[in-house]
Amino acid sequence: MSAKDQAAVIQLFDLLESRYAMRVIWALSDGHPQTFRLLQDSVGGVTPNTLNTRLKELRAARLVDHTGDGYRLTPQGAELARRMTEVQQFAGRWAQLQARAAMAVAATPSPVATLSP
Repeated sequence: MSAKDQAAVIQLFDLLESRYAMRVIWALSDGHPQTFRLLQDSVGGVTPNTLNTRLKELRAARLVDHTGDGYRLTPQGAELARRMTEVQQFAGRWAQLQARAAMAVAATPSPVATLSP
């Protein structure tokens, strides 16, 4: 990966690491425009100030746009949301593996428990 590509990835990650940024993109991923209030409910737990800041950043990055109907993803934002579904699929498999590993650890007898007095 070139230095230019790495810089682009870091820039995108910096944006997406902002609190609620990915949740906003995810909430808009169904393609239906949402009003500010509906989007706030969809994202859950976000204050109006934080949501407003996030929307300004995502609009400046050309991932979200505002039309007369509400907020919606731009074509670039929609592509990012489609790629996030791959992360969703990975997360499902990862969570299953985590649960299995936790069950295996719980089923293994503790060395201290096997010692007799």
